[in-house]
Amino acid sequence: METKNYYEVMNVQEKYKKQYEMFGLNVVYYRKMHKLTQLQSAEFLDIQRSHISAIELGKVGVSFDLIFKMCEVLRIKPKDLFDFRD
Repeated sequence: METKNYYEVMNVQEKYKKQYEMFGLNVVYYRKMHKLTQLQSAEFLDIQRSHISAIELGKVGVSFDLIFKMCEVLRIKPKDLFDFRD
């Protein structure tokens, strides 16, 4: 089994940066569709407003628990958040 060095591990997020950003754009799209502010969304999701901002900007990953909670709040299916537009 090949082990990755420190720099390869650190570049994983950079490798998927575009997907993180597209996920974030979908979060913004559905949040605005429901006329929610970042603060309102954060309160419903029980996270800090800065965390929702970082998600929407594609700066951080998201746990499945938070994805499922987002879907409940936004009344969408998980696949909707991953339906990336070109």
